Amino acid sequence: MAIVPTVSYSLEEFWKSNPDIKKSDLQIIRDWLDKESHLPKINDESLLLFFHSNYYRLEPTKTTIENYFTFKTHVPEFFANRDPFLKEIRTQSSIIRVFPVKELTKEGYQMIYADLAHSDPSSYVFYDATKYFLMAVELGTYKVGPVNGLVFITDVQNITLGHVGRINIMGLKKFIYFVQEAAPIRLKQIYVLNWNSAVETLLNIAKPFMKKELYELINLTTVEKLKKFIPFDALPNEIGGKSGNIKDLANKQNQLIDDNREYFLMDEAKNKTNESLRIGKPTFANDLFGVDGSFKKLEID
Repeated sequence: MAIVPTVSYSLEEFWKSNPDIKKSDLQIIRDWLDKESHLPKINDESLLLFFHSNYYRLEPTKTTIENYFTFKTHVPEFFANRDPFLKEIRTQSSIIRVFPVKELTKEGYQMIYADLAHSDPSSYVFYDATKYFLMAVELGTYKVGPVNGLVFITDVQNITLGHVGRINIMGLKKFIYFVQEAAPIRLKQIYVLNWNSAVETLLNIAKPFMKKELYELINLTTVEKLKKFIPFDALPNEIGGKSGNIKDLANKQNQLIDDNREYFLMDEAKNKTNESLRIGKPTFANDLFGVDGSFKKLEID
């Protein structure tokens, strides 16, 4: 069975707090998973996150699990070499600052903050930066466990056309696919602060790859407007909150990622599909994304 991060939530506490959720339904998914020999063994903490993210619906949960592990197998750009001690990860962790906010919103949503440390795009590498971003979000998801939703808050004042020019378009398509079809999260809102023409250009590039439901979650907003929707004091000092300065909060997150090196190495080694054991035709990258980059939904039994 796969290991869980050092910050993983408590299953015992979840069951105590949610007596209406049936363990028998989770067992149905476990029984299905045991028959899908091409899929890896999944710990109960992860299985519950998938189940919860699909609002405790059985068939959508199966689809998300299938999509998630197939994606991880066939998109090594995001999920291979996730050793936080690698130079590539170290470099991006000093550029991309991303960390969970301690408080939840009044709706019970987790908040995750992200920004760029500076406006120089010369060291920005899209795939490595996205890999680091996903590592940080993954730990944050495990830490809080099944919550009502996820709110993403980003200050984009340091994004330039130079950054946009370094973004791989196919990679952007794949990232959007992962968010929409495979990530075990309930994404509720994306708040964008201090946007500029470079961000508008990026959104125009990304929009054709987004479902309408995802695009409508993006809110180009201001600090004053955002204060009406979230506990703003929980955000970093630099944007008007009181939780501490961004550099210190980001360094704490980097240390947490370092502390979970064993988890990331084990996850990379174990949590993949074995296409030779898949019933029927093996799935390859072109089956997911098409030779022209268009996305296709996986069908499962």
